[in-house]
Amino acid sequence: MIRKYLKSGLFFVLIALLSMSCRTEFERVRTSTDPEVIYKKGMEYFDNGEYLRAQTLFEIIVNSFRGSAKAEELAFKYAYTHYYLNSYLLASHYFENFSNTYTSSDKREEADYLKAYSNYLLSPNFRLDQTYTIKAIEQFQLFINSYRNSDRVASANELIDECRKKLEKKEFEQGKLYFNLKDYSAAVHTFENLLKDFPETADAEEIRFLILQSAFLYAENSFYELQKERYELAVEKYNDFHRKFPASKYINEARDMLRMSEAKLKTFST
Repeated sequence: MIRKYLKSGLFFVLIALLSMSCRTEFERVRTSTDPEVIYKKGMEYFDNGEYLRAQTLFEIIVNSFRGSAKAEELAFKYAYTHYYLNSYLLASHYFENFSNTYTSSDKREEADYLKAYSNYLLSPNFRLDQTYTIKAIEQFQLFINSYRNSDRVASANELIDECRKKLEKKEFEQGKLYFNLKDYSAAVHTFENLLKDFPETADAEEIRFLILQSAFLYAENSFYELQKERYELAVEKYNDFHRKFPASKYINEARDMLRMSEAKLKTFST
């Protein structure tokens, strides 16, 4: 039993010594004054997937190799360390720096794609601010325009579509929120902007019905002296809806709102 514990204890001591040895090696390289030693070890760490250590070493020597033959690879892999460590904001920044610095590099296409893709990965849930979503769309479109024959163009287009759907959903939910809050004027405005921004939306029928419904309820809830022009707006929105979707599943509800609007307008004419 004692021998067993001794063996077990020796095993853990050995593991601890090996661990200390690894840390000591990293610290020894990190504090080295030889950029070549740091470069070589940094590349080794990178190739082994130890990106935080590679990044730490690359940061030390990036200026030492500026203008040298090794500078391009160093800058590219330094950007990648941020990407692999899920630091996408910095990854996008350093991929862009690489692209702007090494304009004739055969890695520039990859850097431009990853610059956009990093912003795509930063894009949050549709309910949150969509700054990075918009930025990803812009950068993917720029990539497509710059590399029309690239194998990555199909992927870029798919990701643009995905980002646009997120923006569309955000705007649609915003319109529904205004509707539920009974801010019908804002609902009409938001839904109409949605149709302008996303004319190919699959929800056009529902959106046009919600525009009509919002316009009708806007008139219903207005002061008497404002109702005439707002019921006229409701009739106009019915005509837009009926012209686009004459066989809509909402058509009966839409006609009810038309009849009530026209009845109200007759009272004003008398």
